[in-house]
Amino acid sequence: TLADPKAITATLTQVRPQFFFSPPRLWEKMRAGLIAKLGDEPYGPAALAAVGLDDASVAVVGAAPCPPEVVEFWHARGLPLCEVYGMSETTGVATMNPPDAIRPGTVGTVIPGVDVRLSDAGEVLVRGPVVMHGYRNRPDATLETIDADGWLHSGDIGVFDADGYVRIVDRIKELIISAAGKNMSPANIEATLKTASPLIGQAAVIGDARSYNTALLVLDTDFAPAWAAKHGIADTSLEALATDDQVREAVQQGVDEANAKLARVEQIKKFTIVAGDWLPGGDELTPTMKLKRKPIAEKYAPDIEAMYGG
Repeated sequence: TLADPKAITATLTQVRPQFFFSPPRLWEKMRAGLIAKLGDEPYGPAALAAVGLDDASVAVVGAAPCPPEVVEFWHARGLPLCEVYGMSETTGVATMNPPDAIRPGTVGTVIPGVDVRLSDAGEVLVRGPVVMHGYRNRPDATLETIDADGWLHSGDIGVFDADGYVRIVDRIKELIISAAGKNMSPANIEATLKTASPLIGQAAVIGDARSYNTALLVLDTDFAPAWAAKHGIADTSLEALATDDQVREAVQQGVDEANAKLARVEQIKKFTIVAGDWLPGGDELTPTMKLKRKPIAEKYAPDIEAMYGG
């Protein structure tokens, strides 16, 4: 067990695993760290050695949506990062990208022995031997999750392409519905923001029942201090950088770039750079680095309301 998650890269260079799985956030952080050190060129094996993954033959990402640009970054450096989909209730994986036919932006095809289909509303349904028998001592919850025909209702919205690859849109409960009634995926917008600028380590999009979207942004702990030092900024702490005009201008450029890739209704009109970092298991992130949206909305309510003129 690794006591300090920030020590993961140093540990990887010691262990040099052949098989490595992580949620997207670590792949994003290692990507930002390499760009800060070596630039954004496809410099191959040297990059993998720098993060201890030069011996890895299997690299897997899951537990949350991974931006296609992140998958493509690692492929360009010789690591065939493979995105998968599943949940605890499916005993792990239900779909995965075939190692010889990885398609960035999807979670792959259905694994043998498992059935996956979409409900009329687009919800991903899973049936097969990987599906749990039920929640321990929670029969009511089991009946709400597994229907009479044995289909597990995942709570995720998905799409199949013509070749049977699955793309996960977002959690049903997390979809943003604007004041004008437009449905949006916050995870998609957040992924676009993070890949637009390595300065952005975390993003939480706000916009449900609002007239426009805003975002809480957290600076990347590896890239931001290195970037600041190169630009002559004396205090490179995340707290100081959150209020630095030069940093904000650079982040604005990233937001503008992201907005150019988003539909008009999805675009970020205002943002707040949050001081400090969001850590796994803390107020803002689960241990698997998923956003705790409700606690975030409560904790940063004043910042959020300020972006809406409140």
